[in-house]
Amino acid sequence: MTAGIDLGHPQAQAIRSDEDVVRVRQLVRAVAVAVKLSLVDQTKVVTAASELARNTLVYGGGGAVEVTTVDNGRRKGVQIVFADSGPGIPDLELALTDGYTTGGGLGLGLSGARRLVDEFQIETSAESGTRVTVTKWSR
Repeated sequence: MTAGIDLGHPQAQAIRSDEDVVRVRQLVRAVAVAVKLSLVDQTKVVTAASELARNTLVYGGGGAVEVTTVDNGRRKGVQIVFADSGPGIPDLELALTDGYTTGGGLGLGLSGARRLVDEFQIETSAESGTRVTVTKWSR
């Protein structure tokens, strides 16, 4: 257990307000520190998480995040899953285009968040909302 974080279990956080976005940032930073990501990689994953949490709130109408430590036998990392039940992303290809943003957030958009992490997966539909999974590995 590190600073109140049980690394053996996924850490969940609802995303319903701006304060929850701040809590997501704090949670991701605590887990990133615990798995010994470099300061640069901590900053990258926290920035990506902040953008994705804000998207979950603004475009998905709120949702939840689950932060988990991962280990592939060679390296440890942080895996973060953002999920909402919103309207989905109508044009995913456009939304993933470099520089595309609808305003709000940090202006990174999905493509910026994708560049800041090592693994990025997105599933979206009008029926089930959007689920974004990102992973950042230690170097």
